Amino acid sequence: MIGTPNNGRLRLAFSLVNGSQDLGPDSTPVSHAGSECGAIEFTREDVEALVSEKMKSKNKFNYKERCENMMEYIKRLRLCIRWFQELEGEYAFEQEKLRSALELIERRCYEMEMALKNKDEEMNLIILELRNSLASLQEQLVKEESEKKAAMDSLVKEKEARDSIERSKASLSEELDKVRAELDSANQRASQDGVMKQKDALLNEVACLRMELHQIKDDRDQYQQQAQSLAVEASKYKELATNSSGLEEKCLSQGNQIQILHDQLAVAERKLQMSDTFALEKRKEFEGQKEIIEELHKCLEDAEFKLIEGEKLRKKLHNTILELKGNIRVFCRVRPQLADDSSSNHGKVFSYPTVMEYLDRSIDMTHNGQKHSFIFDKVFMPDVSQEEVFVEISQLVQSALDGYKVCIFAYGQTGSGKTYTMMGKPGQPDEKGLIPRSLEQIFQTIQALQHQGWRYQMQVSMLEIYNETIRDLLSTNRDSSRFENGVTGKQYMIKHDANGNTQVSDLTIVDVQSSREVSFLLDRAAQSRSVGRTQMNEQSSRSHFVFTMRITGVNESTEQQVQGVLNLIDLAGSERLSKSGSTGDRLKETQAINKSLSSLADVIFALAKKEDHVPFRNSKLTYLLQPCLGGDSKTLMFVNLSPEPSSAGESLCSLRFAARVNACEIGTPRRQLNIRTSNSRLSYG
Repeated sequence: MIGTPNNGRLRLAFSLVNGSQDLGPDSTPVSHAGSECGAIEFTREDVEALVSEKMKSKNKFNYKERCENMMEYIKRLRLCIRWFQELEGEYAFEQEKLRSALELIERRCYEMEMALKNKDEEMNLIILELRNSLASLQEQLVKEESEKKAAMDSLVKEKEARDSIERSKASLSEELDKVRAELDSANQRASQDGVMKQKDALLNEVACLRMELHQIKDDRDQYQQQAQSLAVEASKYKELATNSSGLEEKCLSQGNQIQILHDQLAVAERKLQMSDTFALEKRKEFEGQKEIIEELHKCLEDAEFKLIEGEKLRKKLHNTILELKGNIRVFCRVRPQLADDSSSNHGKVFSYPTVMEYLDRSIDMTHNGQKHSFIFDKVFMPDVSQEEVFVEISQLVQSALDGYKVCIFAYGQTGSGKTYTMMGKPGQPDEKGLIPRSLEQIFQTIQALQHQGWRYQMQVSMLEIYNETIRDLLSTNRDSSRFENGVTGKQYMIKHDANGNTQVSDLTIVDVQSSREVSFLLDRAAQSRSVGRTQMNEQSSRSHFVFTMRITGVNESTEQQVQGVLNLIDLAGSERLSKSGSTGDRLKETQAINKSLSSLADVIFALAKKEDHVPFRNSKLTYLLQPCLGGDSKTLMFVNLSPEPSSAGESLCSLRFAARVNACEIGTPRRQLNIRTSNSRLSYG
């Protein structure tokens, strides 16, 4: 990968963001455009070799050489992380580009499909209309041709009948003239008798002829009537013939129309064939685009997989650097707005940058018109669930089973959600806090490790620091731990041994076998804890709550033994006397809480400046947490923030304190691994 690192983006220096100076509106971020990783590539083997690399030194007592080797190793790790961040940005940009191209191609394919579908429907309607018109015209033509043929047959029959009548009339006239001529000649030649006889015969014949003539006249009249009717019919047939010519012309024009329709149908069929060809080409193009889309999907899946793997490796390298540096990890959590929060909201106090490099790790705060930026190991927005928060610390809880000392504590002002983060809401399983969820994970993991030959023993203690006094929350006689006439029944003394373990004398220690037993003890401790009502919180914790679980594990097959300690601490909230309105006992509690938190700040500032003397003994809280803040423990701090504008000043102080905590180096965590022993005493790591 050759080019400008981070694709020309600007990155704020970690020390500049989290240091004592806050970025103002006119501050200019530091540019890393000339980063030394601009022309370097890392392979997976290089990264694995870098992570698994062990420090080598000719002389193990040459601390200067070892320190230089360590700084060189950290420098290479930072270079690798910077390269992964640049690669991650490129993957994200390529992913967005592929997604945009995919959406554009899908939209074009959809538009082409819709256009093709509309064109097919339009052509089908035109073809159906043309076919219906052709069928109706063909039926009309057949009907008119049959009528024309019937009229022509009737006209031929009328002509034949008229000719036969004319012939009959001519033959009758000829016979009548012949009979008259014969009658005249007979009257001249015959004698009188004969004439008379002939006369009588002729008269009879004439009578017969007259009758025949009369009959012929009747027949003639009848034939004349028939001729007239035939003439009428002939005229009608002439009219029909005239009409038939019109029909022939009409039929011819309709034939021409049919031919035109045939031509149009042929054109439509050719267009349909062209449309089919076009549709086939578009279908092939669509299939090609579909294959391209599938390839893009595969590329997108590969890019997402590489992005996820890169993010996992980045987190692993980041955690490795933190463990090598020994820094206290800091998670920031902003609680959501509550129903009883003040409604005088002058705008959002917090914002969360969406730059890939600082995603889920940075938070910006606006106070008095000035913007302050902070970067931590993780930033949780108000809508994040308890389960999502626990996922981020689950590996840290697992370290306690692996033999490490682990400390997680919640810091923040009163009402910022510390107790909710650590304990959750009673009776609501979905809102369980970190302590119940950590216990469930520990006992589930213990069950899973039994198949590998591991057997574990767990011991639990719970205490509170109230007004600089240690109280045993699991004591069966609560009055024995309180002051009575200035004297206490039990003296709870904090002692540290040479191995960095802490013991509290006379403290109740309970062996537990299941998460249900620990839950019962937590409920019992919650009833005994000191809480009170202030103007800032209905139920405010008036003491520092410390939950400790000592874990001893033995592998029966290897005789290997690990000793881990899990400290989960809910600190009392810092508050201003002017806002809390505390008086009497509440005033004393507030002063004691603020004093212990101030001592904690003094310890953090001394550690950050690497001073020779760190004032751990200034308060019971800091003395109890000495191994977590200055030893070989894996330590995580939750800084809880309230989104109310009226609490912006306290939130800014909490963020600045958390930034100093994040910059503290307390040493590399050390795993407690040895052979099996019979140590049953509980200590605080």
